[in-house]
Amino acid sequence: MTSNKLTYSNSGVNISKADSFVKFISSLSKKSGKSGDFKNIGGFGAISPIPKRLKEAHIVTSTDGVGTKIEIANDLNKFDTIGIDLVAMCVNDLLVQGAKPYLFLDYISVGKINLSKLKNIVRGIVKGCKISDCKLVGGETAEMPGTYTKDKFDIAGFAVGLVEKKKILNNKIKNNDIILAVPSNGLHSNGFSLVRYLLKKRKINFRKSEFLKDELIRPTKIYVKEISNINEKNLINGCANITGGGLEDNIKRVIPKNLCAKINLNNIKTLKIFKWLHKMGLSEKEMLKTFNCGVGFCLIANPKNLNLIRKHFGERFKPYIIGKITKNSKKISISGKISW
Repeated sequence: MTSNKLTYSNSGVNISKADSFVKFISSLSKKSGKSGDFKNIGGFGAISPIPKRLKEAHIVTSTDGVGTKIEIANDLNKFDTIGIDLVAMCVNDLLVQGAKPYLFLDYISVGKINLSKLKNIVRGIVKGCKISDCKLVGGETAEMPGTYTKDKFDIAGFAVGLVEKKKILNNKIKNNDIILAVPSNGLHSNGFSLVRYLLKKRKINFRKSEFLKDELIRPTKIYVKEISNINEKNLINGCANITGGGLEDNIKRVIPKNLCAKINLNNIKTLKIFKWLHKMGLSEKEMLKTFNCGVGFCLIANPKNLNLIRKHFGERFKPYIIGKITKNSKKISISGKISW
């Protein structure tokens, strides 16, 4: 009988569906106008030229995933935004070195190919690349029967950015610089294991709450346009992407030796979802080391540049002061308390 044949298809891998998916990605990439100068989708490797306008161009790379936020997507059967998260988690990291995103590749691993689901994921990736002004030049879809249980999947992103040597944000931070908080869009893609654990412990069915459904699936804010513009105008001396580890762990990664980021939590404007999580029993200490708590990105700049920086942001994401740089061997000092 056919079902007893030793074939790749009978082992659980459907090459024809995979080929169909590659063709879909190729057509979507062409429509976006960001596929690059070569026919990269479906090839063995992606080829892209380095723009000649850049002087002393340096390459900056980043890779990331979206963590267990994919479980929220599965629970809600909504997959058209998780790709935006994937792009955001990679390209926002490139900004910290002063780079502009240039290329993006994705990796999707599944137990069994579901074309409808995968197409929605890729639509989100293409949208994220469009927001980031970068090219989706390739990727990999791996069908891995036996590795993932039914409907489970994982995604990873790989981003390449370019920056001129003089624009690299490295050791430019000075004493008396101000620290600005750029508001987040919500949870972004961090701390979802804790959120899901809380929901389970409190026996909360988030599918029945429009507030929670909206907040938990909302895609990560991509800061490329605003931060690339202000760095191009030499308005910032440093910045930090506030992801897992919160304010403290991420800001101290960019603070030079013998300087200290002095932050006053009283100044932080948090969001409703974080107030809800705190109300549900998470301590402030746990909140601060797990979530962005309303601060998606931090900028460090000369105080005289404050108004010029703020002009590059819309009202919703307008930066505001939460601290300053002082002389101290301790890289970060946090005081005050968030108003929950």
